[in-house]
Amino acid sequence: MVKVIRKKDSSAILQSLAGGVVPRTGLEHIIVGRRQETEQVMGELAQVKDGASVIKFFIGDFGSGKSFMLSIVRHIAFKERFVVADVDFTPERRLFGGEGKAVATYSEFMKNLSTATRQDGGALQTIIEQWITNVQFAVQQENNMTDFSYDDPNFVASVKMKISNVLSQLEDLVGGFDFAKILASYFDAYIQDNRHLQTCVLRWLRGEYATKTEARNDLGVRDIIDDQNWYDYLKLFSKFVTHVGYSGLVINFDEAINLYKISHAQTREKNYEIILSMFNDITQGKAEHMYVTFAGTSEFLEDERRGLFSYEALKRRLVTNRFETAEFRDLTQPVIRLSTLRKEELFVLLQKITTIHSIHHGYQENITEHDLKGFLMAIYSRPGAETMITPGEVVRDFIGALNVLHQNPAMDRTTIFKKVSDSLHQSSEQTANVLQRFQKTNQ
Repeated sequence: MVKVIRKKDSSAILQSLAGGVVPRTGLEHIIVGRRQETEQVMGELAQVKDGASVIKFFIGDFGSGKSFMLSIVRHIAFKERFVVADVDFTPERRLFGGEGKAVATYSEFMKNLSTATRQDGGALQTIIEQWITNVQFAVQQENNMTDFSYDDPNFVASVKMKISNVLSQLEDLVGGFDFAKILASYFDAYIQDNRHLQTCVLRWLRGEYATKTEARNDLGVRDIIDDQNWYDYLKLFSKFVTHVGYSGLVINFDEAINLYKISHAQTREKNYEIILSMFNDITQGKAEHMYVTFAGTSEFLEDERRGLFSYEALKRRLVTNRFETAEFRDLTQPVIRLSTLRKEELFVLLQKITTIHSIHHGYQENITEHDLKGFLMAIYSRPGAETMITPGEVVRDFIGALNVLHQNPAMDRTTIFKKVSDSLHQSSEQTANVLQRFQKTNQ
């Protein structure tokens, strides 16, 4: 159980779970279940560190823990020194689309770049400057220098030569020439303390230039990152971060249901074509040091009218291993189906949350195992509860109950736990009624 936890982590855990979202920090304190999936991710990230690439699709119904699984991937990746970015698909952020909808996804990705020491995003500049620092240190070591100065032309020339040698390895890739030129420009801006040029370089790398003319005037490059070529630059960046000393690049795409919801069939198919391109590049060894995940519902995957299975080439690649069973799973395949937490696992999670809540607020833990078992029994004893009530909803309302009990010690915990149970069932019945009406209107 939880013994020591930072205030920052306990605050993030309690506030996030109470709000129905996955916490960004402190995840190690609340991981329950998913042992097999976690071990698989660890093994695959080891392969990516060695130069391979992997693509996974985490598929499950609402409340099955898809976003939580992506957070586990993120947590492990930081420990293994990966650069990580999480991107949610929205109607304005897609893989393919005009009016900047595809490059908006890329820009969001670059904005969310995170490392173990900077987990809240915005790590692009840090990564580039870490690379410059590494190159400078290597030049110092090679020349037995104890100190350096940018006023020393020999030192600057040596650093530029080493930078050129590194970047030349990228120039053969699509977009590599401009990418290399941009990074070289950043070093010039860095040693000159030219903040304007640094900002221009970062804008270009984030895909924020709208016209080639503007980029050419500011940076002297021929191209910009746009709706058509953003994926090429993603592959370039994954290769670049390994030169900085990172293990590779982890990209978590969440809310893939928003691709499924695209009403225009041709546009939806074009988005699926990008997924196919990613799949082919990764499985055929054309992309290096990339771990790409998609989180989506069963409809997103299996619907043969609108889902990935509507695209025959993807259906062939993503079909489930027919020898797999619920007991004997194949976690090496691209598609990993997630089931919701079992009641026993949810019990352990509530125990952890109870402890974290008491540590965070500084009181003696007073919720017993008997209390928790009675709480869960009251929730799941009613018909349909296991399918209609998600663990996230249980956790959210449980934290709400703990908050009330902490502020009102005289209140009877049995009474408030019963209120939570009744509220959850009332909410699930309302959801069921809405779904029934929706199904009738679509028959």
